[in-house]
Amino acid sequence: MNLGIETEYIEFKQSTSQLGKALESMAAMLNKHGEGEVYFGVLDNGDVVGQDIGSRTLKDISDAVSSRIKPTVIPDISVEKHERKQIIRVAVTGYNKPYSADGKYVIRSGNENRKIEPEKLKEMIFMNSGEQIIEMESYNQDLTFNQLQQLYILKDYTIDRETFAKNTGLLCRNGKFNQLAEILSDSNDCSIKVVRFAGTDKSAPAIRDEYGYKCLFLAMQQALDYVNSLNETRIALSESSIRKEQKLFDGNSLREAWNNACLHTRWSQMIPPVINIFSNRIEIVSNGGLPADYPLEDFYAGISHPVNRQLQKIMGQLGYVEQTGHGVPEIIKHYGREAFDITENRMIVTLSFPYELEMKNMDFSNLNESQKKVLMAIKTDPRILTNELTKVTDLKISRVNQIIKELKELGKLERIGSNKNGYWKVNQ
Repeated sequence: MNLGIETEYIEFKQSTSQLGKALESMAAMLNKHGEGEVYFGVLDNGDVVGQDIGSRTLKDISDAVSSRIKPTVIPDISVEKHERKQIIRVAVTGYNKPYSADGKYVIRSGNENRKIEPEKLKEMIFMNSGEQIIEMESYNQDLTFNQLQQLYILKDYTIDRETFAKNTGLLCRNGKFNQLAEILSDSNDCSIKVVRFAGTDKSAPAIRDEYGYKCLFLAMQQALDYVNSLNETRIALSESSIRKEQKLFDGNSLREAWNNACLHTRWSQMIPPVINIFSNRIEIVSNGGLPADYPLEDFYAGISHPVNRQLQKIMGQLGYVEQTGHGVPEIIKHYGREAFDITENRMIVTLSFPYELEMKNMDFSNLNESQKKVLMAIKTDPRILTNELTKVTDLKISRVNQIIKELKELGKLERIGSNKNGYWKVNQ
């Protein structure tokens, strides 16, 4: 009888005399995939030779797994019969990485166990232990969450303001606000930048727009709205002279890339993602590459492995991300795998343009000072509300409404979508 070959999930041992090596393999598989199986009574080539089982054999295995693998895991142990020969199957599952066996840290690679290098081990500890944004205290403990609460209300959630912070994971174990609370609060030091360059590299003149110092989700949306306002359409003629509309970039891919960047960046370092716009492409840059135990093929396939699990949960509740994992495949469908440039310390997603985008200066000709104020405020924040415009421009609401009407008549401004959920587009 032959059970096949050893894999990243399966290890064979001839007998329990190799228990120490078996524990090492369990830890390695846990560090790679969060699960694994070891069979005692099977040769390396998969041939079943059988395992003697005494009155304490199974208990000794259970005790060894529970005491010598850290953090503790509880094994699932069973006895199987193959052609009158008994073997022992030990299955382990756990996601509290990294795991060690007798103090040794290894990770599975094919059917081998390899030592985890110090930098990789440090990254695994950072990604999977208490040193996350949900356990790191915010330096500012005077935080409010009116903006975040309003987003929940708009999604028809019923909230209890007294228990809101606890229920949404904004508190450390000691009851203080954590780093997640900091980036989702009404006022913070988190700033998201959108930088627009006149040419194809950073040596060209740039215009910098800054969004932030408020709930991350509002800043995310404002940055996304601004970039979407640049998504012009051109008419292209095919060889058969058929007129076809051609967008500058795929809006769904932009949204997925941007939301994923905001979700997976290492917020514990308070380095927000950046959007760089060149004449021939958009680059979305986030801090931090893939986790050490996250295979690249799983990433391309859309298998989720979030760095910030609680942030993902909140973003899912509010509709910013879905659990289907279609974001990366959606980008690959339009731009290919070459859209992703991944290193240990950062990820860049590039959306190439089918034609060059010209940098145009804002045309203020024939506009008075009040009209300029309103137009610049809307350009900075395409989702800005009328009552917010009054504060920014120091104009009365009746005057703001009149100016908006004038700008629309001049062709400088148009409304995209509904009054409630749409945004403004400034025509250069």
